[in-house]
Amino acid sequence: MLLELTAIQKNFGGVAALRDGNMSVAAGEVHLLMGENGAGKSTLMKIVAGMIQPDGGEILWRGKAVRFRNPADAAAQGIAMVHQESLLAPHLSVAENIFLGREERLRFGWVKRQSMMERAARIIEAHGFPLRAEWKVERLSPAGKQMVEICRAIQQGSSLLIFDEPTSSLSEAETVEVFRIVETLRQRDVGVIYITHRLEELRHLGDRVTVLRDGATVHAGPLAALTTDQLIHLMVGREVSAIYERQPGTAGEPLLEVAGLSRKGVLEDIGVTVRAGEIVGLAGLVGAGRTELCRALFGLDAMDAGTVKVCGKAVRIRSPREAVRAGLALIPEDRQHAGLATSLPILHNLTLAHLDSVSRFGFLRAGAERSLAREYTERLRIKASSPRQIAGRLSGGNQQKIVIAKWLVRGAKVFLFDEPTRGIDVGAKAEVFAVMDTLARSGAGILMVSSELPELLQVADRIVVMRQGRITGELPRHATQQEVMRLAAFDRTPAEAVERPQ
Repeated sequence: MLLELTAIQKNFGGVAALRDGNMSVAAGEVHLLMGENGAGKSTLMKIVAGMIQPDGGEILWRGKAVRFRNPADAAAQGIAMVHQESLLAPHLSVAENIFLGREERLRFGWVKRQSMMERAARIIEAHGFPLRAEWKVERLSPAGKQMVEICRAIQQGSSLLIFDEPTSSLSEAETVEVFRIVETLRQRDVGVIYITHRLEELRHLGDRVTVLRDGATVHAGPLAALTTDQLIHLMVGREVSAIYERQPGTAGEPLLEVAGLSRKGVLEDIGVTVRAGEIVGLAGLVGAGRTELCRALFGLDAMDAGTVKVCGKAVRIRSPREAVRAGLALIPEDRQHAGLATSLPILHNLTLAHLDSVSRFGFLRAGAERSLAREYTERLRIKASSPRQIAGRLSGGNQQKIVIAKWLVRGAKVFLFDEPTRGIDVGAKAEVFAVMDTLARSGAGILMVSSELPELLQVADRIVVMRQGRITGELPRHATQQEVMRLAAFDRTPAEAVERPQ
């Protein structure tokens, strides 16, 4: 055994994130770590990686009791973590991020930059990643950043790698490449801990599985001994047989009408309509322009041409402020960096987009803010010790609910959901879809971007498909995955898979 964890405990502000975490990982094993958001998976792995300290329990590394005071301690022992949310330095190059903190230096401290670039290029080439050593990380898509994280972990020569949702933002081809890397690591006797919520990935990867629920280990054993239904039941503690079932409602008047929207090199002649009570799915491969369409509609990127109507009224959106005033709301793909103020408490996040509702003469009314926060945490069933809990310490599913609630407080009419279930578990997905369904039935219009075709096919009322910045077709709710992929498929260069258009 490389790693053995026994009765690990961790509390945050009196709330038990871990009560009884137990796990063991052998060399050459791919060990799956499963559980709902908030079950304690990330907390347990951050303890292993030295990012936080446990309050109780024992850690054995190669049979000896250890305690990692910081990530450098864990790295020195051969433990590395590939994070779901990028921890890279965006202003530095791919090569500089791969070797950050481990740079080769000359006699007087100067970095051997050319050597570093060449070594990074060899690592990238060896794994077939569509990256270049000299590219700035800030220009990369989430998929490209994930690949840099993987390269960085690999170059450290680690004997245990922790993958936290590594494929949540990757295309199918890029996901296959991650699987190949994991298999290569297994063959080299490297231990791998792999966290994922994509149940279809499990059979491709894992040897054994550990399941956490409510901060405690509830199962550990061979993956082959469990059916998918049994695994879901262990994760959520209840039967979840109808996660994605949604009965469509009756569409009303158009709330969002887009015609001829174009942005040079990114979007071309986009036309789409979203009606009251309707969820319109937006499908396409990585680089198709789905996120870019949401950004343009919300005023984050400029439009070169086109018209937009909201609730029948023509609007000119040149900034997010104008989009919000028009009644639009954006739930972004990267909720931690673009949707939340993670260092602020829940109640401040909920009122951030509509401070006028809890202010008078420019002064915040604390009592009104607390009352509003209690109402929406209860309405959306946000699991937290109190509305004063820091938003960044909540699970991904609860963070997503806060982002949605923020726009409910504002009274938005049209919701742009960009990958709403990215990085959240099967139980939390059902809750997010229930919130979206409630929104639609209350008369809101929803445009939903998702790379998970089963979700789109079972949640959306109809599906608009994009390819290379253009709309290639529209399909009804009961279309097949093959029909969607036929409209979405096209040839891409490697750079288009990872570099976001500027």
